[in-house]
Amino acid sequence: MDDRSPALPEPLDIVRGAWEGLPPLVVDHDAAANNRVITLNGSSPAHAAFDMMRTKLLRLLRENKWTSVAITSPTPSCGKTCVALNLAFSLANQGDCRTVLVDLDLRRPQIGKALGIKNSGSIESFLKGDAGLRETFFRYGDNLAIAPNRQPMRFSAELLQSGAASQSLQAMRQEVKPDVILYDLPPMLSTDDVLAFLPNVDGVILVAASDQSTMSEVDICEQSLQEKTNVLGVVLNKSQHSQTQYGY
Repeated sequence: MDDRSPALPEPLDIVRGAWEGLPPLVVDHDAAANNRVITLNGSSPAHAAFDMMRTKLLRLLRENKWTSVAITSPTPSCGKTCVALNLAFSLANQGDCRTVLVDLDLRRPQIGKALGIKNSGSIESFLKGDAGLRETFFRYGDNLAIAPNRQPMRFSAELLQSGAASQSLQAMRQEVKPDVILYDLPPMLSTDDVLAFLPNVDGVILVAASDQSTMSEVDICEQSLQEKTNVLGVVLNKSQHSQTQYGY
């Protein structure tokens, strides 16, 4: 008779099980194309710009042992959600990199719409601890998890800086062990949501639109961000001087 206790699961098996337990994401490719999510299939030459951004970001994160990145912009319509999505799918093409993308633009969520997701969960419920990973996150392939949001909320800054939100995000990190977490946040100059959430990230990417963002807006945002966290870079979106639709 063998009295030995059964072997405990290996940590890697636990993480793999957590990923496999997430519902699969079915992307509406027409919606993605209409919203300029070009790194899904890599057919556009513009995807190379996102791949370069991915490589530079990964090197910076690994050198500093960072994982959490906020993505914001000075004002609306700069294309921050487009950049976040394209960067996430580019990272997913890196097979050894587990990536999580969370829609934290709680006042105006766009990720679910951009991908044509009909059954998004509630980020508000997740951050409050009332919903788990399986109710909130979708898995794309083996190494990308996306949390869209179905319903806007008004008092988002209060939630983003709450202890419950920090605990929920920490539990997510412990369960799925992501190498990179991308948070799509609101525009900086529209709300205080970004400043409220910055203690939860290692750095931030600022997305400016070449046809609308002013140097004054970019400077104000950079100065505010540098006081709170690491500015990982400024992305110039909608550049007219690039051969493609994107310039960085």
